[in-house]
Amino acid sequence: MTTVHHQLVVVGTGSGNTVIDDSFADLDVAIVEREERFGGTCLNVGCIPTKMLAYTAEVVDTVERSGEFGVDADLGGMRWTDVRDRVLGRVDPLAREGRDGRRDTSWITVHTGHARFTGPRTLDVDGTTVTADRIVLATGSRPLVPPPVAESGLPYETSDTIMRRDRVPARLAVLGGGYIAAELAHVFAAAGSEIVVIEQGPTLLGPQDETVAAEFTALAGKRYELHLGRELTGVSGEPGALRLTLDDGSTVEADTLLVAVGRIPNGDLMDLAEGGVEVDEKGLVLVDEHQRTTAEGVWALGDVCSPVPLKHVANREADVVRHNLLHPDDLRSADHDTVPSAVFTDPQIAQVGATEQELREAGTPYRVGTTRFGDTAYGWAMEDDTGFCKVLTDPDTGAVLGAHVMGPQAPTLIQPLVLAVTLGIPARTLVDRPYWIHPALTEVVQQALIAAT
Repeated sequence: MTTVHHQLVVVGTGSGNTVIDDSFADLDVAIVEREERFGGTCLNVGCIPTKMLAYTAEVVDTVERSGEFGVDADLGGMRWTDVRDRVLGRVDPLAREGRDGRRDTSWITVHTGHARFTGPRTLDVDGTTVTADRIVLATGSRPLVPPPVAESGLPYETSDTIMRRDRVPARLAVLGGGYIAAELAHVFAAAGSEIVVIEQGPTLLGPQDETVAAEFTALAGKRYELHLGRELTGVSGEPGALRLTLDDGSTVEADTLLVAVGRIPNGDLMDLAEGGVEVDEKGLVLVDEHQRTTAEGVWALGDVCSPVPLKHVANREADVVRHNLLHPDDLRSADHDTVPSAVFTDPQIAQVGATEQELREAGTPYRVGTTRFGDTAYGWAMEDDTGFCKVLTDPDTGAVLGAHVMGPQAPTLIQPLVLAVTLGIPARTLVDRPYWIHPALTEVVQQALIAAT
């Protein structure tokens, strides 16, 4: 068995790949990646390709709504293979370039294979023993597949696989009601699939603010067949003709099943205990405020350890780990208190800070300000009758406690509210100090702030 030693080893090439820059050029550095494609979930099967697909779905939606604006346009349909190839033609070369660029760097060694701990700071990578002075774990997460699906022996798709299909499903059953389910349901509905959603909670997007979840669920119910408050108990039939049995005895038929019930961290695939790396009850690698694990010399970042499994969080944690590796006497930490998030579905959704139900359950006093897109001039131009901005503030200080936007460009509109929550800018100050362009869509944010003060 071959044994090699490096001063620094990074396991995983999503955000882990961004840890290494020229600041480490004087060290013997290695990267371990089990796939030939670099870039992790975000580049290959997550954020980037799914948002390219989501934007294409928006184009379909725009054409379908054109008559509302007095524009005659006929939708000929989405050419799925052309769309797929355009998306993959952008991300696949980037994944290969990331791999080849690292292999061509003289001070970086790339080990291709699956890494498992065999001892402190010692890994087995498909038969090669790799030891290191310091190790960074950035192995990400994978789709969770519930037992009734896994044990059925019948085919299913996940977010890792469905975008590479050759054909659009005729009837797509989506198991799950979270953000991944919402985004991919939108994409394949625009591509021509009939959508049926099975969700064990009472609404879709349950973790969102209660107003967002309720209104989004109502809209989805007009477009999709929804089975809410139901669990999947069995999958039968044959490939292309699946029968899904629910806990109330009802059945759902579909040619394709998309499993989107969440993701699980990949730490359980690495024999972490052998390396002295502890995990919590959810399987997340335990880290301190500086991203150090319980094992000396071992750090972690991203979905394998983070309580907020989002790419922008993983990138921030990668920045922290990079700094801390280089400056052990001046450690930094990542702040997870005010992380914004977005759902690129129809309508788009974005949020930061607390939800109304969280404030109510905590007994925290708050004021609510809500403005509909349709109450602003640009909302009139868009003929939008579903979007809104909701702001929650402290009644005494005016501090923005939480903000929620549902509607076109929500992930962009939320940003001034992210600044308000993060920097402690009172709602009234944000209204009065900067100019707000009229009649831009940002007026929906301005008016919601005014209503919350």
